Amino acid sequence: MGMRNLASMIREQVKKYPDTKKALFYKAGDEWIGISWKEFGDYIDMAALGLLALGVEEKEHVGLFSGNRPEWAIADYAIMSVKGSNVSIYQTNTWEQAEYIVNDAGLKIIFVDDQNQYDKVMTFFDGSKTLTTVIVFDKEAKIDKSKNAMYLDDLYELGKKADKYDLLNQRLAAASPHDIAGIIYTSGTTGDPKGAMLTHESFFVEIDALNPVFPMGEDDIELVFLPLSHVYEKASFYWLHSRGASQYFCYDTNKVVEYFQEVRPTYMVGVPRLYEKMYAAVYANIEKSSGLKRMLFNWGIETGKKYRYAEIQGEKISGMLSFQHNLAYKLVLQNIRALLGGRLNFFSAGGAPLAKEIEEFFFAANIFIAQGYGLTETAPMGTYNTPGDFKFGTVGKPIPGNHIKIAPDGEILIKGDNVMKGYYGKPEATKEVMTEDGYFMTGDIGEFDEDGFLKITDRKKDIIITANGKNIAPQLIESRIGKDFYVEQIAIIGDRERYLVALIVPAFPALEEFALSKGVRFKNHEELIKNPAIIQHYAERIESQSKDLPSWSKVQKFTLLPEPLTVEKGDITPTMKLKRKVIAKNYEDIIQKMYAE
Repeated sequence: MGMRNLASMIREQVKKYPDTKKALFYKAGDEWIGISWKEFGDYIDMAALGLLALGVEEKEHVGLFSGNRPEWAIADYAIMSVKGSNVSIYQTNTWEQAEYIVNDAGLKIIFVDDQNQYDKVMTFFDGSKTLTTVIVFDKEAKIDKSKNAMYLDDLYELGKKADKYDLLNQRLAAASPHDIAGIIYTSGTTGDPKGAMLTHESFFVEIDALNPVFPMGEDDIELVFLPLSHVYEKASFYWLHSRGASQYFCYDTNKVVEYFQEVRPTYMVGVPRLYEKMYAAVYANIEKSSGLKRMLFNWGIETGKKYRYAEIQGEKISGMLSFQHNLAYKLVLQNIRALLGGRLNFFSAGGAPLAKEIEEFFFAANIFIAQGYGLTETAPMGTYNTPGDFKFGTVGKPIPGNHIKIAPDGEILIKGDNVMKGYYGKPEATKEVMTEDGYFMTGDIGEFDEDGFLKITDRKKDIIITANGKNIAPQLIESRIGKDFYVEQIAIIGDRERYLVALIVPAFPALEEFALSKGVRFKNHEELIKNPAIIQHYAERIESQSKDLPSWSKVQKFTLLPEPLTVEKGDITPTMKLKRKVIAKNYEDIIQKMYAE
């Protein structure tokens, strides 16, 4: 790889592949449409020239408020090509959240996805002190061109007409690894979001770490599932481009299982909740099977695990184990792989704890979940498990180029070129999270085991201290109960209280099916969750998932909620992290009732 700048990297890749080689795919009706590497490069150049025609200066911030689609990638690389910085805004953000970021970053120009995002921006456009231009990806959106709104095609035309090629080449020639590639706002679990400034070099640290240990090349296919506004997917996106792999955009996350069958990817970045739901769905079907089928399934999983561990550890595999594995594959394991398209080699996982049993479940079917650890401020990777060096139940070892140490109070500290250059416009907030010797204070609690693998125990600010003085990590309990097929969301509450309680949002499609099978009649969700048989059903499942926990870590009471925890209500962040204090306030009456009973 030549210049360690993402705008230069993508141009090297464009030159490398023939016109027929596809880089990106998107869904149009029932058909997947491919965009070649050459087309990808041409679109980037036209958009970059258009931005220059609009007067974008070096180091200027340009907003990108969109879901996953090829235009996101085109705009991102175009912004970086003119030595600008992409300020990503989650598609799910409210107009108030988008306005905060626009004002904080001082955006003049913003790309938006469709009518929904356009309307959100126009809610505050007239009152903005900086915003002048809105560029819309969706040609079907109704826009007001009198207010400096244009379609992406208009920007392309502007770029074609503008005589800015020399200026574009000058900007590209001046590109540096130390340029700010993007400003990604933290999810704001406490206080307002802060814009982490990440350089091009920040992302190349991860690329350098991944390339030697993960077999990824131009024949691989990624299903782009997580939002590209998320640093985790964004960093992976750049890595895949550096390897020449093809990417299919999952615009509708509700159709991810359908897309698995159509795309048959070899790789995908996801969050533990996705894997928990897949695992729960499989075992929910097994629960309905006969005793013989359940025994056969469990035998198949155990055989797969035994075989894969022996294979990975370089042990001699006996003829009997080989025979048993072949049989287990035909009867059980290939069915699991088939659910995911049949070609999946590995998942990437991060953002929350993932149960070891789920990692081993997929491992048995020859699907490796590479669990790692990092934050927005570390671009994001700090540690990783790799196919050749892993330990399930941990987040792996530090990546090359990172140094990680544990503070006396257990907090994880990270130092390296991937660490952000600070929070934009907030020197005091930056100072608060950096040690005097240059380590970023993650706010997570963890420890290294005897083999050098890192274990995360909880968020420093998230630890619940009960009235009895017990320190409890709620995420670990939420992960354990949350993997249940009938649980969509769960929030554990109990700080300064005598015991733990939980707010649970049921997985309603599964619950409705269960209720009908048991003859439970209901008119709506509110009536369904109050039914004694349903409450008892959840009580039994919570107890089953918690049976080996100490008594003080068990949920003593719970309430089922008829509606989900949402970004709009402030319950969760756009990256699906719980805002525990907000939840405690929003559901104060329900929570207090559980403690008063």
